[in-house]
Amino acid sequence: MPQPEVRIVAEQQPVTKSPVAEPVVEVKPAKVAATIPVKPLEPVAYKILGNNKQQITVIVNSPNDVFVPEGDLQFLTKMLGACKLNMADVAIVNHATSAVAIERVKLQLQPKYVLLFGVEPGTIQLPISFPPFKEQPYAGTTYLFTPALSELNLETEDAKVLKRKLWDCLKRIFL
Repeated sequence: MPQPEVRIVAEQQPVTKSPVAEPVVEVKPAKVAATIPVKPLEPVAYKILGNNKQQITVIVNSPNDVFVPEGDLQFLTKMLGACKLNMADVAIVNHATSAVAIERVKLQLQPKYVLLFGVEPGTIQLPISFPPFKEQPYAGTTYLFTPALSELNLETEDAKVLKRKLWDCLKRIFL
């Protein structure tokens, strides 16, 4: 009797790749960025003394006064006068009554010069540090940091030395 014919049919096996792993790149649909309206910094309306005609911001720290004590204001006025400036040329801001942030000051007052009397640069969030009586240009504004007006407005030998240093700086800046 004849033997039945046996056919061996190979099943198709999935094609395997070489054992070397290839990097898998997963493609995801692009995410659409949510559009969130960004509000610009709204300037805190700092109360100022002066008219800011020359864009000179004077920042003081006088906790017991709206702006600055009367005696210190007279000293400041006299000092400004020696520079051929007056109160209409400046804007005095008291850090003690409303914490000053330099970016907000720049939005509101657009200062060309900032005089810091007894207020350290870092206190107003200025990202640079510099010593007293050293004019420091930064981002389109020139800064000057000095001791408080109350320290300068004394009749001591130390105060006279400080006033001389201040006057030398002011001459370089304004005269």
